[in-house]
Amino acid sequence: MYDRLIPLLALFAASCATPTTDPRHLPAGEWQLDPAHASVIWQVRHMGLSWYTGRFDTVDARLDFDPARPEASRLTVHIDPASISTGDPGFDRQLAQDWFHAGRHPQIRFVSERVDTTGENRGRVEGLLFLNGHRAPLVLEVEFNGGLDNVLTGRDTIGFSATATLDRTDFGVGNLPQTVLGHEVRVIVEAEFVRRGAPT
Repeated sequence: MYDRLIPLLALFAASCATPTTDPRHLPAGEWQLDPAHASVIWQVRHMGLSWYTGRFDTVDARLDFDPARPEASRLTVHIDPASISTGDPGFDRQLAQDWFHAGRHPQIRFVSERVDTTGENRGRVEGLLFLNGHRAPLVLEVEFNGGLDNVLTGRDTIGFSATATLDRTDFGVGNLPQTVLGHEVRVIVEAEFVRRGAPT
């Protein structure tokens, strides 16, 4: 029994190694979002009582990333608005059809235009958000959580956390007054990327 347990414990310990943020240990290149380890969560004020929370379940992204030159990074994100999820399937369908008009605008897209380093492992990504047939600037406040060679998958993996705020009226989302539904929407992102072309 112990002969089988020790290798498993060693594998678990290796997989939990602390990620490094040292650019010398992180390869540059093209990175693809790992959708199994990513989330896009949004929150909006509901009648001043709470921050109503939902998410999008279908997200894809590509990152051109050089840890030694983060300002040269480029990020493109695609989200399926029909994948909205609040825990209420009937309301989700109504939101997708009547608020996001997913039939006419089947994709939410973010394209970065500028990346700035704002502190140790922190940065700001400025870009354009295309949503519901509208386009407006969006700023992501990003924390680089580091990267490692994931022994469970055999892939180089890097991770980020990000937040943003937007005004839903800039994108024509919802026609309710602010006393019922706040204008400000919080966006919270967690994302892991795997290097394209790396061994699987």
